[in-house]
Amino acid sequence: MRKFLLLTVAVLALAPLALADGAADYGKFCASCHGATGQGTPGVFPPLAEWIGHFVEEEDGRAFLSHVLVFGLQGEISVQGKSYNGFMPPFAQLSNDQVAAILNYVLTEWNKGLLPKDFKPLTADEVAKYRAKALTPTDVFKERQDLAQKLDLE
Repeated sequence: MRKFLLLTVAVLALAPLALADGAADYGKFCASCHGATGQGTPGVFPPLAEWIGHFVEEEDGRAFLSHVLVFGLQGEISVQGKSYNGFMPPFAQLSNDQVAAILNYVLTEWNKGLLPKDFKPLTADEVAKYRAKALTPTDVFKERQDLAQKLDLE
């Protein structure tokens, strides 16, 4: 019984470490290109701050943001009036929890003013649903173009 109790205490003590940490994962996987505060690198990597919040106005925008992280993006895009023509690699190795946590961190930390009043954080189950549709980085680019036109972001 004592071993069981010690094991239970150890698991409960470590449980928070197993949860996805959006800020830490952003720092690990995203900050080197998009900057520590999501401001991007002018002419090279687009900003995420004060921008990606536009996409959650639509349900398919939530899917798009998940697709960018999981499948990558390739093609010339315009962000805040500036052009970027690079390649975002896929991060398919990230768990659904990590994808949701990173997106929620970026959205709530640097895009608060753009979020709909009824914004609900993305969930791991939601990301799993979006991940089920296998896409290429070029497919995600086309998805972005359609969504940007629909939201009048270009």
